[in-house]
Amino acid sequence: MEIILFSILVVFAAYGSYLFFKESQSKSKIIELNQENEKLSVRLEEAKELKLLNNSLLLKNENLEDLNNKLESENLILKKDLDQKTIDVEKTISKYANYSSNLIEQEEKRQSDVLEKKQNEIEDKKMQWRNHENEVQNYIQLICKNNVIDYVGQEDFPHPKNKPDSSVRIMNQLIVFDSKSPMGDDTSKFNNYLREQASNLKKYAKHSDVKKELFLVVPSNTTKSIKDFRIDCGDYVVFIVTVDALEPIILSLKKIEEYEFADKLSPDERDDICRVIGTFAHSAKRRVQIDQWFNERILSDIEKAGKLLPPEYVKQVQQYDIAEKLNPPQEKRNKRIELSELKESNLNFKQEMHNKFKILDKNIPEIETKITEKPN
Repeated sequence: MEIILFSILVVFAAYGSYLFFKESQSKSKIIELNQENEKLSVRLEEAKELKLLNNSLLLKNENLEDLNNKLESENLILKKDLDQKTIDVEKTISKYANYSSNLIEQEEKRQSDVLEKKQNEIEDKKMQWRNHENEVQNYIQLICKNNVIDYVGQEDFPHPKNKPDSSVRIMNQLIVFDSKSPMGDDTSKFNNYLREQASNLKKYAKHSDVKKELFLVVPSNTTKSIKDFRIDCGDYVVFIVTVDALEPIILSLKKIEEYEFADKLSPDERDDICRVIGTFAHSAKRRVQIDQWFNERILSDIEKAGKLLPPEYVKQVQQYDIAEKLNPPQEKRNKRIELSELKESNLNFKQEMHNKFKILDKNIPEIETKITEKPN
């Protein structure tokens, strides 16, 4: 009985231990389940957040897709616009390339025309110079032929190195005529050019059989630009003449030949010539002597006045001196000073002085002077 009871107790104890184990196991399971549930709750919250985030991302993705579609559309439009602009730019570039090419061709043609025009002008100027040179040579030849004068051309000039355009031989002397013409219509620098060419004529003047008066022959339309028609170069003199003056010049030189030898003149003719030259020389020297004496006297009187007058008078005199201006008659080129005009002017001056001194004699009382002047 006891054994049965012990067995029952053992069974109950074993069952109670089993139940306790089961209960402990259930509690542990519950605890684990609770932990798992908490983890699942956390996961669920995370899943909710991820879902919200996913929804947000989906919305953004849709917006991005819309934006991408919009950008693709705009890109297509811009691409079409760019393609059209590229075509337009290529057309414009091609148009301007053709325009530029035409401009280059036109400019090249213009430059070619300008060069051709300048070349033609140079040729025309050279032709003008050649025509002037030929005209001078032919005219001098004609003058020599008509007046039985020995003409010497370039090929017959006796000095081989330097040969003038034309020359004539009178009294065993060569008279040189060199043609000079400006290169074109501009004659502003022609005067300086002639002075340079006058210096270059030394190559002819150095020869003993060449006359020391040489001639540069210029066109008639250049005389306005020429200041000096006689250029003194020291050992020789150069005269600038026009074509129209060649005949009287050559004939004058030819006329000198007729009076070169004294035995061709009669004693009375020689005496008349010597008398005229001697009288003229004496008058010229006497005039120079008198002018020098008056110059010294005037300068001396001015110096005395500066010393004797009060300073304020001297200052006023200087002011009047500065303000005064004398204008002697101007000499005009190619205008002859007529002797009859000089005589008439001299008579008028004498009459005017006579009238003025006549008035002065009436108004000035007589003064007895004791001042004596030293003889010169």
